[in-house]
Amino acid sequence: MDIISSPKNEKIKELVKLQTAKGRKKAGMYLLEGEHLVEEAIKEKAPIELIVVTSNRLEDYQNLLAQTDVQVLVVSQDVFHKLSMTETTQGILAVVKIVKQESLPYSGRFIVLDAVQDPGNLGTIVRTADAAGFDAVVLGTGTVDLYNDKVLRSMQGSHFHIPVFQADLKDYLPTLKDKGVQVAVTALHRDSKDYTILQGATDVAIVVGNEGQGVSDDVIDLADVVVTIPMFGKAESLNVAIASALLMYKTKEMKE
Repeated sequence: MDIISSPKNEKIKELVKLQTAKGRKKAGMYLLEGEHLVEEAIKEKAPIELIVVTSNRLEDYQNLLAQTDVQVLVVSQDVFHKLSMTETTQGILAVVKIVKQESLPYSGRFIVLDAVQDPGNLGTIVRTADAAGFDAVVLGTGTVDLYNDKVLRSMQGSHFHIPVFQADLKDYLPTLKDKGVQVAVTALHRDSKDYTILQGATDVAIVVGNEGQGVSDDVIDLADVVVTIPMFGKAESLNVAIASALLMYKTKEMKE
């Protein structure tokens, strides 16, 4: 069994580049680290190009690796740490091909992100959309890279279950409206309605905004309805991922 023990190995140097958004975009691949995420990728038949395992954990993962015919690269712990983005590693990661979603959705329930920048927030929103049975997640310009390692850890594999699209919201939202989808934007606005107005909504795009600035004025101007979640304490607002969860689950409630 050949074990790669040098971080100067050409293959390893190529994989290290996938730690950056620029490197991922150029290669069309990303790193997915951890036993659960690799297992989820295998189960969902994701386009895995390569699996990297540390030599000291190879035996532990024999049953998992037996579920796929993907090439396995065995490396030393030192080399794996060069590839890992976590302090405590599980000694396994997959190199996965980025699948571009070609056709934007124009019916159903969507959560739309306008320049959400925190990786944990994006990952949590995607995972919640998956749990809530939403049809898609749409990322507007300025939103953090979907394949950032912190986003991937927060999603916990949900990007394999629900399609995630990129779109220019100034073009996409008007088209949605033309096709009968209600565009509901979250904002503190003079015309804001209580978020319970979304109860039971079917064809709806819920737009949430940047952590500091909220939804941009240009996008608010495209809304069919502006909604807000009431604050009963002294906090001025909710975290965007928490707000998204409340809004998404409200649409799933049946009207009495």
